[in-house]
Amino acid sequence: MKPHIKIENVVASTTLGSILDLPAISHVLEGSEYEPEQFPGLIYRIKTPKTATLIFSSGKVVCTGAKSLEDVKKAIDIVVTQISKGGIDVNPNPKIEVQNIVASSDLGAEINLNSIAITLGLERVEYEPEQFPGLVYRIATPKVVVLLFGSGKLVCTGARKPEDVEIAVQKILDELKGTGLLH
Repeated sequence: MKPHIKIENVVASTTLGSILDLPAISHVLEGSEYEPEQFPGLIYRIKTPKTATLIFSSGKVVCTGAKSLEDVKKAIDIVVTQISKGGIDVNPNPKIEVQNIVASSDLGAEINLNSIAITLGLERVEYEPEQFPGLVYRIATPKVVVLLFGSGKLVCTGARKPEDVEIAVQKILDELKGTGLLH
């Protein structure tokens, strides 16, 4: 049985140009927030897909809050279209690079984090229940970090592709079943 994996957040970046005139863009993007004394970038929230786009004068753009790679692409397309409609030149087809995917899943059973910490070894595991209720499990390939909780729920972060999350969750399932820590 494959566990259900839910992408919670995709963070991606791109470049729209070499230098962007943020005051001009703030007038073009209706509802955007630009307060340089508070934050060096312009914040533009989109309702559908529900995302926040941070635009910097360097031309760099960071999109966060997306639930899929398609949503990132749609959000960036909306930003490019709106800015272009305002007469400001930007790269019409920016290359989008995923920085981080955060996903959640459920192993379907409660797990004993103390036993897991002892069995999996300290080189890949951090578990200090007084500090944090989850076990931090670092996977080398794909390079991700998984937070495991006693409830069997988990959060995977650091992935660059949705497949990385699937591989990581499957590795954990196989490892826990193989050591008798998950039935």
